[in-house]
Amino acid sequence: MSASAAVGVRREGIPDWLVPVREVAESVEPRQLSRFLPPSQGGRRSAVLVLFGEAPGGQGPDLLLIERARRLRSHAGQPSFPGGALDPEDGDPEGEGRIRAALREAREETGLDPDGVQVFGVLPDLYIPVSDFVVTPVLGWWHTPTPVAPVDEGEVAEVFRAPVARLADPANRARVRHPSGFRGPAFQIDGHVIWGFTAGVIDRLLHHAGWERPWDNGREVELGDPSVFASPEEQQRARELMGDGLLPPGTLGAD
Repeated sequence: MSASAAVGVRREGIPDWLVPVREVAESVEPRQLSRFLPPSQGGRRSAVLVLFGEAPGGQGPDLLLIERARRLRSHAGQPSFPGGALDPEDGDPEGEGRIRAALREAREETGLDPDGVQVFGVLPDLYIPVSDFVVTPVLGWWHTPTPVAPVDEGEVAEVFRAPVARLADPANRARVRHPSGFRGPAFQIDGHVIWGFTAGVIDRLLHHAGWERPWDNGREVELGDPSVFASPEEQQRARELMGDGLLPPGTLGAD
């Protein structure tokens, strides 16, 4: 998708059940989404596509997610939203370039046809300290689903859809604990443990859209495989941030 492609936010024409999410995008303050906000300067600009569809088989609304390949240098092995860094051809990094990047990356990672997506909102920029990414979550309505699958298995191990009802189910919710010291919200869906930045955004969307159900905030699951946390470079940066007091122990990520 080139910078000349017409993109933008269209508020109308989404299903009624998505209206609360659109209202979140229009009113939420950055601090209501994450404790980690972009620095005044620096950070690598990126965007993710938070894509809502309607699950086949009558499971209701769902989200499109990927599992990143284990060999990647950034956020290896983690379930996440499709997305990645902005390219110069995406255009204005403060404007429509963020939308172009989210749609382009989703196409490159999953084979998604952007023509089947309506962007209906953009959340405030957030920050992932361990990878120094400034991330814009772009909200999309998947009005015309097309087949999706990993385009490059060296980057994406799996593409899957997570029903919102199951994400909100208290039985599938927990706090994740990692040997690195990370603690944050998590969702357990079909063998996937969704955590980190992605789980933080889902957690806040469920809460602010009024979809959250009471759940046991004291229930913890442990991620025992350090390779799932981050690359060696990211783990070193996390240790440095904690040592400098810029991140309190136990709160790494975008919780």
